[in-house]
Amino acid sequence: MVTDHSRRQVTLDEVAERAGVSRSAASRVINNAPHVSKAKREAVQRAVTDLGYVPNATARALATQQVGAVVLAISSDNPQVFADPFFAEVAVGVNSVLEETELELILQLATSSRGQTRLEQLLRTRQADGVMLMSMHGDDPLAQLAEKSDVPVVFGGTPTNFEPQYYVDADNRGGARLATEHLVATGRRRIATITGRMDESAGTARYKGYQEALAVAGLDAGRVVYGDFSEEGGGQAMEQLLAEHPDLDAVFVASDQMAIGAMRVLKLAGKTIPGDVAVVGFNDVALARHTEPPLTTVAQPIQSLGREMARMLLALIAGESPTPLILPTRLVQRASS
Repeated sequence: MVTDHSRRQVTLDEVAERAGVSRSAASRVINNAPHVSKAKREAVQRAVTDLGYVPNATARALATQQVGAVVLAISSDNPQVFADPFFAEVAVGVNSVLEETELELILQLATSSRGQTRLEQLLRTRQADGVMLMSMHGDDPLAQLAEKSDVPVVFGGTPTNFEPQYYVDADNRGGARLATEHLVATGRRRIATITGRMDESAGTARYKGYQEALAVAGLDAGRVVYGDFSEEGGGQAMEQLLAEHPDLDAVFVASDQMAIGAMRVLKLAGKTIPGDVAVVGFNDVALARHTEPPLTTVAQPIQSLGREMARMLLALIAGESPTPLILPTRLVQRASS
């Protein structure tokens, strides 16, 4: 029996739910793609008939031109970017979604002019079915090119100079407020910060969250050193903070990697953690549980960030128009604060 859905267009998600299959499997059946089991194909075909689903013409056009691969691209000037466990966890999340499809995942680092040019060519010439683009800096030309490209693009985070149409991000500002409010609540009054890169939206948002929390508490927000999200950078920034503000009693560090470097410098300076200086990081990577003492940090769902980016990209490839997504953050209290 065909159900009357004349008042609105039935979505691919509804077909997948009715058939009891993943959204990507439903898309492959509708677009006559190979490598779908007979049982799934028949279940989807029944759901299409029952719901009166009409395939999106754009999705069909895309399906007939598929390359069979999507790209996770990191636009960074740091060739050691994958030493940061954050990006490794994002990649795990992306891959967990793509494993349910026939699409291959290609990792691409645009860490040099050659890498940037290669990614630009990919965006211009449609050498992949879609791109997930992360770590945009300042007025990175790749961001604007990606927005104008015919290739579906999902941003992980947002560029600093505009808001893209399709992106997945974490509540960086709110998470930084939580971290700083926690330090205030524990009685700290001389609270410093080591920021992330200020040409990245995550860096600027976390700095704003720190400033807002201290403004509400009526405390000085002038103990600031600008960092770069690396462990080495965190150590160097902590050395500078101790030289300029030897009386500080807490520090909010905009990433766990930097916090690890900062804690090392504090110990070398004879400071106890959290007795003399409380420390809070951001991200909650696995290493945060194994520092000495274990690191209080703001958890963002890193693998979920990767999963949601992949799901959003699959929706775009199928001709749908998903909405941007902001994932929540939360404070994980451990012994460093």
